[in-house]
Amino acid sequence: MSELRHLSEAECQELMARGCYAEDWTKVLVSNDFETKQLRAVRFEGEVSIGSRTRIYDSAIANYHIGEDCYIDDVLRMECRHRSSFGEGVGVSAVNENGGRTAYIYRDLTAQIAYIMTMMRNRPEAVERIIAMIKERAEEHASTIGTIGNRTTIIGSRFIREVLFEEDVTIEGVSHLENGTVGRGSLMGVDVRAKEFILSDDARVEGASSLERCFVGEKTVIANEFTAVDTLFFANCHLENGEAAAVFAGPYTVSHHKSSLLIAGIFSFFNAGSGTNQSNHLFKSGAVHQAVHQRGTKFGSSAYVMSPSIEGPYTVVLGRHTRHHDTQDMPFSYLIEDGGQSSLMPGLSLRSYGTVRDIAKWKQRDKRTVKRDNIHFAEFNPFCTGKMLRGVDALTRMREIDPEAKSYTYNRTIIRASMLSRGIKLYNSAIAASLGSMLRDGDYSKAKCDGTEWIDVAGQYLPLGDVEQLLRDIAEGDLSLEGIKARFDEKMESYDDMAAAYAFYILARLLGHTPDERELAEIISTSDNILARMREATDADRRRDEGEDMMVGYGYDFRDEREKVADFRATR
Repeated sequence: MSELRHLSEAECQELMARGCYAEDWTKVLVSNDFETKQLRAVRFEGEVSIGSRTRIYDSAIANYHIGEDCYIDDVLRMECRHRSSFGEGVGVSAVNENGGRTAYIYRDLTAQIAYIMTMMRNRPEAVERIIAMIKERAEEHASTIGTIGNRTTIIGSRFIREVLFEEDVTIEGVSHLENGTVGRGSLMGVDVRAKEFILSDDARVEGASSLERCFVGEKTVIANEFTAVDTLFFANCHLENGEAAAVFAGPYTVSHHKSSLLIAGIFSFFNAGSGTNQSNHLFKSGAVHQAVHQRGTKFGSSAYVMSPSIEGPYTVVLGRHTRHHDTQDMPFSYLIEDGGQSSLMPGLSLRSYGTVRDIAKWKQRDKRTVKRDNIHFAEFNPFCTGKMLRGVDALTRMREIDPEAKSYTYNRTIIRASMLSRGIKLYNSAIAASLGSMLRDGDYSKAKCDGTEWIDVAGQYLPLGDVEQLLRDIAEGDLSLEGIKARFDEKMESYDDMAAAYAFYILARLLGHTPDERELAEIISTSDNILARMREATDADRRRDEGEDMMVGYGYDFRDEREKVADFRATR
């Protein structure tokens, strides 16, 4: 902010003539180039400072520092009534409504740090250390004076209380904002209500949406009367019309329908069909149960899951499921209601063009300018490969125990024998394609692999061993919040080589010896051929979606097959 000064007596008189009022004009500071025409019908209370070229009309303001080139008009009341941390340090009861997984929010919160706080309660020393650092930070940032950053516009709004606005923010017609921070470039629109919240950079909350105890990540959009309580939304989410309660919404969580409810669970790269719903209590111990919907899970229309439950990555869920399934080691599957039971089709979505399209589109739609959340988009990765390896082992064991069975029971789901055999083939093909792809994309000699399982830390793939070392370092007090973020960033930089080292380790284990360079070249070439065949299958699936059966209702006015095809092609 430019250098500030007190108003002259003449300026005070002129401002009062322009309908302005101040409890104490000596507490109103302005820039050196201030002109009285910048203010009209403004009521000032407490300490207020005004930067260069800022204009304020028909508003009441108490205890705010206002930056340069701001425009404030028709604000019923904007005030900082008491000392506030502006949303930092607020506890969000994500995943578990009773607060057992409460995360504490702050301006620079990332999906990875929130994941540790929320999902790794079995490491209490590390979690408690992170929470303590966040509370310390909140206290350091607390103030009795609010801030409005440069080039911010606030118009047509009612009550704004204890809210910090960073630069280039737009506020249009909000109803009530309280105890929050609005990050750079963000927008809050007509009739929005938000309490105890933080918006990261370039987020949008509009259309009479309501937030309470929420964090809204980079480039996330919340619109059209969406309601959220105790929810963490991270990068590139898009929520409209429905409701979220006690949710960890990892990157790219999407819900567009009025009838959809996300509750008491963790999601990422998720798409909710209309009527999607979950139950998080069984009328026994209260709302204490949770569900885990791993990366890429899709719910079809009216899909229902009773918690607790967990699905593996890229699972398509259709129908109602009430038996607390655990399919985490069966990625790329369909989970379908069949006669009141949960029927599992392992690996079937590996043949779906929709899966290929989804994985490709997420990276293309990442328009963030500042990337705090670490996100891996690799189709072939150690996380999914490890699950497919365990899936093949489980399916093979079931078949060996009873080779004549017509169906098998797996973690409270039913797998038909034909689907089991098909799943083994699909997984084996995908494993081969994955190993070759990871070896091609990285240098296995530049990283170490001890065979540890990999996990998906809210969008970032990491060896569990590395995460456990990080947790020990946090617990011992060796890392600040910035240091934790830096550690995650370092692992992002070395991901390709780490993934290649993992692939090399798995290959050596499967082969029973360490492969030489000639063998590796042959394996990569073979994996390329397998991947090509997999793409042929998904392309065939895409062509089926463009076939005659999908042309029903096109060109119907013309009663001619050629017109139907022409209309279909022009539309699709």
